[in-house]
Amino acid sequence: MYQPAITGSGVFTPPEVITNDELVQAFNAYAEAFNARHAGAIAAGEVEAKALSSSDFILGASGIEQRYVMDKSGVLDPEVMYPHLRQRSDDEPGIMAEMALDASTKALAQAGRRGDEVDLVICAASNHERAYPAIAIEIQQLLGAGGFAFDMNVACSSATFGIQAAADMIRTGSARRALVVNPEICSGHLEWRDRDCHFIFGDVCTAVVIERAEDAEGAHFVICSTRCATQFSNNIRNNNGFLRRNRPDGMADRRDMQFMQEGRKVFKEVLPMVSAHIHEHLEGAGVTADGLRRLWLHQANKTMNDFIGKKVLGRVPDPGEQPNILQDYANTSSAGSIIAFSKYSDDLAPGDRGLICSFGAGYSVGSVLLERA
Repeated sequence: MYQPAITGSGVFTPPEVITNDELVQAFNAYAEAFNARHAGAIAAGEVEAKALSSSDFILGASGIEQRYVMDKSGVLDPEVMYPHLRQRSDDEPGIMAEMALDASTKALAQAGRRGDEVDLVICAASNHERAYPAIAIEIQQLLGAGGFAFDMNVACSSATFGIQAAADMIRTGSARRALVVNPEICSGHLEWRDRDCHFIFGDVCTAVVIERAEDAEGAHFVICSTRCATQFSNNIRNNNGFLRRNRPDGMADRRDMQFMQEGRKVFKEVLPMVSAHIHEHLEGAGVTADGLRRLWLHQANKTMNDFIGKKVLGRVPDPGEQPNILQDYANTSSAGSIIAFSKYSDDLAPGDRGLICSFGAGYSVGSVLLERA
């Protein structure tokens, strides 16, 4: 058995930013036009009027101030309200692979490695732009990596589940050096015309290099243990899929073909699940909450993270113990906890422990206990 370690991380940040004020202006223009078109039906009680959004509402509900996206022009057009992404030929790299190449190159550089030294690529993301060939195999080719590659999807927990899978393969010797990549184009599955969620997501890609600790070229994080759990729930759901055209109303612009959630139920049910999961993971690893220097949590909602941090530590986390990045990136699905790790880990000293935890649709929750070496 070999000891797996994270030896490098990288983040691709899209070039375009949408502020809350910009988003609200576009959404309110759409809502006002909708209300005007359906004024008669609204007055008759047949159609519900669209309520307006505000920057104060968004910040108070989520802690989000802006988000990065691959395209803002379509999102901010009240007549469109979704991103314009160029149609690519089959001979061009896909958009997810292109994002992944950037993040992976940064992660490999930090680890002091080349692409051809990688023998496992896992593309772990909440949505994939096609069914096959696997995005991971395309990334493998672009990097010049060997071995094998595959896609996986556990929604917002995809990154931590991917890290567990890679770490297990490193540990047993079926792979020597892995890349776990998380290209998230959340703007493509968000319903920007829904006031309750139009502000939630942003786009990004993260990557981590995982290899045998004995092979590490510099400072690294030993993967002490991992733990994953799932429990079925319909409270976060997206019904889009390859069978869509085979259903009687499959081609309709149905609301359930985009991201949907029952926010209050998710808050009520997920938070106890995640807090208990982390406590059980720490207990099983023989680590107390006081032994954690940092929590890198899934970046979905500031209130949720504040609750979990307090529940896990038994007190309000000190500044820096539980870093948030969602004010700048918004919810980036599986990538959020990895952004936090990548940006807020260099200051840890040898022997310091931290925990990456992500959670979301499924329900699913995954955690990775690390120690700085």
